[in-house]
Amino acid sequence: MHLKFSQEIKSLLRRLAEQHLSLGDILAETSERGFSLVIALLVLPFLFPMPPGLTGPFGAACLLLSMQMVLGRRSPWLPKKIARYKFPRPFAQLLLQNLQRLTKILEKITRPRLAKIANNPLTWRINGLCISWLTILLISPIPFTNPFPTIGILILAVATIEADGLLICIGYFLTALITALFGFIGYALWLAPSLLPSIFK
Repeated sequence: MHLKFSQEIKSLLRRLAEQHLSLGDILAETSERGFSLVIALLVLPFLFPMPPGLTGPFGAACLLLSMQMVLGRRSPWLPKKIARYKFPRPFAQLLLQNLQRLTKILEKITRPRLAKIANNPLTWRINGLCISWLTILLISPIPFTNPFPTIGILILAVATIEADGLLICIGYFLTALITALFGFIGYALWLAPSLLPSIFK
């Protein structure tokens, strides 16, 4: 049975809260859909306060999966060390609690649309490219910017799972917008290194 993203992600998080599932277990069970599902799981924590030490591994795993999409792979692969990572139960429970509001919004806005765009093999690669780029921005050491690329990645991941061509196009637009934002921040840092710290005080 084909589950909606919100149902599938909540089901996975409930299982994660009950038992120590590894990323490899999730990929093995979800196959092609595992790309977007695991990417969503990896970036969801960036919307909330992150436990120390997880930013690098989560970002690296997300980048690795999205680059495989760029190459056209349909069966995800992770190195054994990353694939064996198991979400701590308290962490999974925290994610599940914070996910309720997000999934209610997603259920209202996602549905299969613009099938020619959503099912085009090139779209799969472009989605992977956009997610890869947004992941690079996500793990860049710029303070207070994590939510922006995270939202872009989540929208593209959900749109890919739901075959929602319209949402995919919105994801591309947001990718361009987020890139422009980071470009502005980078330009501001280059132009006046002391400007941004004073803004973020």
